[in-house]
Amino acid sequence: MTNEEILDGAAAPEDGAIATEGAALRAADLASYAIAPGYQVNVRSGPSTRNPVVRTLPKGSRVQIRCQTRGENVSGPCGTTNIWDNIGPGQYISDSYVKTGSGGFVADSCS
Repeated sequence: MTNEEILDGAAAPEDGAIATEGAALRAADLASYAIAPGYQVNVRSGPSTRNPVVRTLPKGSRVQIRCQTRGENVSGPCGTTNIWDNIGPGQYISDSYVKTGSGGFVADSCS
């Protein structure tokens, strides 16, 4: 995973474009959370396992949660929850795979 992916929660643009300064500053303000050790995590287009996988986070990844929303209930290594973490535009992962240290929201609710 590149630094751009960690900071922005999304893959760097294919054409080599650099993120805007505002986006980089907002990303720098977000806390970083580890994915449960030993797991690859599917990133989906919405807060449900029925939504398509848009990419997969490799083992050892960290994410920055932009906002959180309720969706499908999922059981994972960090518990069972219906909280989904938005890590980039159109990119959601179940909070049951993220080590937030909380059973509730750790970020603002997605609007």
